[in-house]
Amino acid sequence: MSGRAHPTDGDANSATDGGDLPIKSSPHRHKVGVPPKQNMFHDFMYTFKETFFHDDPLRHFKDQPKSKKFMLGLQSVFPVFDWGRNYNLKKFRGDLIAGLTIASLCIPQDIGYAKLANLDPKYGLYSSFVPPLVYACMGSSRDIAIGPVAVVSLLLGTLLRAEIDPNTNPDEYLRLAFTATFFAGVTEAALGFFRLGFLIDFLSHAAVVGFMGGAAITIALQQLKGFLGIKKFTKKTDIIAVLDSVFSSAHHGWNWQTILIGASFLTFLLTSKFIGKKSKKLFWIPAVAPLISVIISTFFVYITRADKQGVQIVKHLDKGINPSSFHQIYFSGHYLAKGIRIGVVAGMVALTEAVAIGRTFAAMKDYQIDGNKEMVALGVMNVVGSMSSCYVATGSFSRSAVNFMAGCQTAVSNIIMSIVVLLTLLFLTPLFKYTPNAILAAIIINAVIPLIDIQAAILIFKVDKLDFVACMGAFFGVIFVSVEIGLLIAVSISFAKILLQVTRPRTAVLGNIPRTSVYRNIQQYPEATMVPGVLTIRVDSAIYFSNSNYVRERILRWLLEEEEKVKAATLPRIQFLIIEMSPVTDIDTSGIHALEDLYKSLQKRDIQVNVLIGFYFIHFKQSK
Repeated sequence: MSGRAHPTDGDANSATDGGDLPIKSSPHRHKVGVPPKQNMFHDFMYTFKETFFHDDPLRHFKDQPKSKKFMLGLQSVFPVFDWGRNYNLKKFRGDLIAGLTIASLCIPQDIGYAKLANLDPKYGLYSSFVPPLVYACMGSSRDIAIGPVAVVSLLLGTLLRAEIDPNTNPDEYLRLAFTATFFAGVTEAALGFFRLGFLIDFLSHAAVVGFMGGAAITIALQQLKGFLGIKKFTKKTDIIAVLDSVFSSAHHGWNWQTILIGASFLTFLLTSKFIGKKSKKLFWIPAVAPLISVIISTFFVYITRADKQGVQIVKHLDKGINPSSFHQIYFSGHYLAKGIRIGVVAGMVALTEAVAIGRTFAAMKDYQIDGNKEMVALGVMNVVGSMSSCYVATGSFSRSAVNFMAGCQTAVSNIIMSIVVLLTLLFLTPLFKYTPNAILAAIIINAVIPLIDIQAAILIFKVDKLDFVACMGAFFGVIFVSVEIGLLIAVSISFAKILLQVTRPRTAVLGNIPRTSVYRNIQQYPEATMVPGVLTIRVDSAIYFSNSNYVRERILRWLLEEEEKVKAATLPRIQFLIIEMSPVTDIDTSGIHALEDLYKSLQKRDIQVNVLIGFYFIHFKQSK
């Protein structure tokens, strides 16, 4: 394309240029300038930098002495050396209150989440001791609270159970869990180190909303085993199998004492959550309610010996801190590949949740977090955790929200929480012996209810129907098939949407808004009118090899449809085609060839083609 360019403005006096097309009268005509030639190496390096180092992470190191560079490097890897210099007693007070508050919430949750992963309850507590300490040193978020979470626990338990039965081979199952945790950490750290964090953005918000909602319902249904006191329960997670297992055991498998305990304390938990929402000053009530429920229910079962009446309890819980588990990780053999596969999936889900939570609370407090640093911190903490008897940990939304409301100032709140968990492991674990499984089920049900975001789904439906399909696809995939299938559907639909938008860009016919020089989409602005004999089409995307043929064919189809309308209404035939390409940010050789083919085709039909970029007409001329 080459030729003469003219500024356009409908409010000015009009003239014509080779026909009836109104343009601004101008005494000068300007050739379109040819941009200077780019050095291929410099062009490549610019693209590489914008892709992987758009935030220019080394800018702070410029013109600094070696000692300063060393300190900046240390602060980059361990942010604690940065914010720790300005730490004071006032901040510690806020962190102490927040840490004690989230500790009271995490202890009962961790015991329940470990059961979701088909692990002994102590591993849930282990995972809230070591990983938060590592994150406090390496993480950049001030508000995120680290530990096991419901969705990742269920996903990990489902994937592990598909490979090894935890009841018949508990040792092999545990080893595979540590192996998966190790490679989940490696995956997270690698994505951050190689600055590939943008990959998690391929999972759309709509798909995440659907996946989380489906997972929440699946988790709640799984808790019916403990909530109703059922001993024989299905190993499947789909809603049909679970409900069949529940109702088939209704006459002989339900325990009324268990149901009474579970229903009573679930009502208490939901009421406390309602009170906390009504008044922000009472945020501590729903935070401590789970621990109060555990204490009261445990005491009640102990004094009444309800466990003799069929109420299932936690039983023995080992004392002591995390033992080393490095020797239990599979670095070779049959289960290595399975551990890698499970770890990559669990790590990506954990990463998506943690980064989303971190960004949410950072925006609320008006500070920035480095996504790639977060990934490295989360990865290192899971690698270290896998070597100290922990399973996959990440940011917990419920605990992070409580941490935020309690007035946390820095990651020290995670350290406080870890210390409380340590004391629990050393001295208090025998007290959980008579804790009923029903109360753990009630705590988990209460925790996952907020994951079902109906308002978000309604908004998605109103804004983008294709996004809603992705949301519902992930949702129904989780509840009717399995968690991993739901995740696969979510990822597949997200990628499909990207491909659809790239290969099928939007085009629109433009018309003039009366009494203005503004041209808009005639479908969005019914009052817009078209200029007789002129068809103006806007292309709303870059033109690449993947969509160039579609753009050419779609323009021809717009032209054909308009010619049929003109012929039926006996109006002047189309003489000019204006392609408005201001939204086109880039075009490759395939796109240029497609426009040349369009030009040849319309030249035979005596239709003049003009390209509008910004405020300039470019008369199309075939390249020689």
